[in-house]
Amino acid sequence: QVQLVESGGGLVQAGGSLRLTCTASGFIFDNNSMGWYRQAPGKQREWVTRITPGGRRLYADSVKGRFTISRDNATNTVYLQMDSLKPEDTAVYYCFVFFGAQNYWGQGTQVTVSS
Repeated sequence: QVQLVESGGGLVQAGGSLRLTCTASGFIFDNNSMGWYRQAPGKQREWVTRITPGGRRLYADSVKGRFTISRDNATNTVYLQMDSLKPEDTAVYYCFVFFGAQNYWGQGTQVTVSS
């Protein structure tokens, strides 16, 4: 079955950086777009970024220029490099894939940015 396992979250000061990792299994990774969502306390889950099989990247305006998504098809891994972090980036970050007409999410990894 489809599995997405995130890691790399933590506590960082404003202006700092973190890199999130998502390792995928259970589907043909190379053929699918991968994405990241986040959910802050008391807010709805929001889309952050995605990368297509061909490497095209799309970003939410709130993270454009600060976050970078990348993928390694050899290891079925997608990364989210987060730089210039702000307190408003504090959230649980989820790896995402739409496969077989279903949405799949990882368990999430907490990112906390202190001011």
